[in-house]
Amino acid sequence: MSTTVKGRVVIGKGSGVITGTALVTTEPICFLGGVDVHTGNITEQGHPLYGACMKDTILVFPTGKGSTGGSYLIYDTIMNGNGPRCMLNLAVEQVTAIGCIMGEMPLIDQPEADITQLIHTGDPVSVDFDNGTITF
Repeated sequence: MSTTVKGRVVIGKGSGVITGTALVTTEPICFLGGVDVHTGNITEQGHPLYGACMKDTILVFPTGKGSTGGSYLIYDTIMNGNGPRCMLNLAVEQVTAIGCIMGEMPLIDQPEADITQLIHTGDPVSVDFDNGTITF
């Protein structure tokens, strides 16, 4: 049995359906000093995803945190081929949104349910950017 949740397409309308394996945290991610752009690994000490690689995942996190330099690091991670397939946020903030715009990374936020609690790392996820739905 699968669950479908509707959200707001921030970036990627018309991107179709993106599928992949979820990488999930209930903690914000800081891309400035918290992610290695050359590997896609989470490097923030003490973060629940420390050591995990975001490359080719469906990255699910509540929101970003940190300085505006994080936008460029999101872009660098994507341009180095180490970014996720797409990002899902509870509430996107400016740093993450700008980084995703620059890197053309599809992004959905404002899901109708707390996807950081419902989706678990390793779950298969399908995101329909034409309809704004997340199925897991």
